[in-house]
Amino acid sequence: MKSAKNAISPTRKENYAEWYQQVIRAADLAESSPVRGCMVIKPWGYAIWERMQVVLDSMIKETGHVNAYFPLFIPKSFFEKEAAHVEGFAKECAVVTHSRLVPDGNGRLKPASPLEEPLIVRPTSETIIGESFSRWVQSYRDLPLLINQWANVVRWEMRTRLFLRTSEFLWQEGHTAHASQEEAKAEAMRMLEVYRVFAEEHMAMPVICGQKPESERFPGAVETLAIEAMMQDGKALQAGTSHFLGQNFARACNIQFADPDGKLTHAWTTSWGVSTRLMGGLIMVHSDDDGLVLPPQLAPQQIVILPILHNAEETQTILDYCETLRFRLRAKTYHGQTLRVLVDTRDRRGGEKSWEWIKKGVPIRAEAGARELQSGHVSIVRRDNGQKNLLQINEFVEKAEALLADIQESLFRRAMELRAQKSKRIGTYAEFKEFFQGEGCGFAETFFSFDGEAEEKIRSMGITPRCIPLASNSQTRPCFVHPDRPGQFVIWAKSY
Repeated sequence: MKSAKNAISPTRKENYAEWYQQVIRAADLAESSPVRGCMVIKPWGYAIWERMQVVLDSMIKETGHVNAYFPLFIPKSFFEKEAAHVEGFAKECAVVTHSRLVPDGNGRLKPASPLEEPLIVRPTSETIIGESFSRWVQSYRDLPLLINQWANVVRWEMRTRLFLRTSEFLWQEGHTAHASQEEAKAEAMRMLEVYRVFAEEHMAMPVICGQKPESERFPGAVETLAIEAMMQDGKALQAGTSHFLGQNFARACNIQFADPDGKLTHAWTTSWGVSTRLMGGLIMVHSDDDGLVLPPQLAPQQIVILPILHNAEETQTILDYCETLRFRLRAKTYHGQTLRVLVDTRDRRGGEKSWEWIKKGVPIRAEAGARELQSGHVSIVRRDNGQKNLLQINEFVEKAEALLADIQESLFRRAMELRAQKSKRIGTYAEFKEFFQGEGCGFAETFFSFDGEAEEKIRSMGITPRCIPLASNSQTRPCFVHPDRPGQFVIWAKSY
């Protein structure tokens, strides 16, 4: 059995990027596919994504949205309707130009029938959904229109990394239409709050809610809001976005409605989404040098019971003991749901099974053998801190919910403490450069006047303005680059 200190090699300190890949491999989450830039999400990885879907889908529906599905293919003419949109996504688009394959006479296949109009493989759905909205919306009585879609999208990526950036990925995208600017802006803010709650209360991942500067806006948006999270290496991850689109896409897609006075006007629209990039965030915020660490609310199995079997005579008795424990735990709830508990009865060595569940990040491992059976106890190990306890079985059943809640809170608190340690308020450009020297990473908090030349100079260092925090209340102070100019409060970081 491997030493606990070397379960994942290299460690985070030795090579964070490679450590990330090794955690994915050790936890059996995903692998690269034969198609360049795409991934195969394996059962344990997909089970985590399903947990995310279940929770987030419920939260979205609680706000009045309903699910629908729209085509994967978007006519090129649709995509061209909004100029900024086309400019922002053109280089990332995959394009279908033919409809079928035929033999070429040499044992191979060739495209046969050119399409009358090329089809864009969905990079995002504003234009194709806008076409439907233009037919569905006729009167103010049809508004607001609140739609969500769970789907896959394709954006050709030059440099890919599992979950964080792949040519095809999974996501949800919400699209709404409203009768007024105020209502649409409120919708964008409301969905940003949904993402914040999901990230912090379910993923145990602290985020900063903010407005994206103009240079970072979604193509075609009037305003982009985002949640920004810090990974353990100090880099930022844009974990979710919510866009106020104004009337730009309504004009491009002809989404009009008759107001109470019969006057025809364009709707105000929003779009918002999160993707399997959240899986990358989950890994990088919580995992350690032993592998994946999962917050209990999103763990496919919250407790795994490992029977310790040494001889055939005691096997069935110990298995029955473990199954009884599982049955009792399943009668308990955590966060409003029945506990997810598995008894691992596979014919493998105990140490091998234990290490597998460590690497998969299961919050609690419970071990029971002849000794525990005789005394009516169970050995408990927490994944978040490695703490071990020998508990009487009734005590463990009663404490299971509290233990899971404590693990969830502990993970969030630990991530908050790390963010505080790696964030710094900076007042001068010299101090800013020093903060990011070498491998230095973290959140630099500054006041900045958004001078284009200065921003480009900073970007050339691999540092970007992540957001203007909403909590800054639009306060202004001297810019850290040009002290004679007033600046907005801005978070800067290297990012994924």
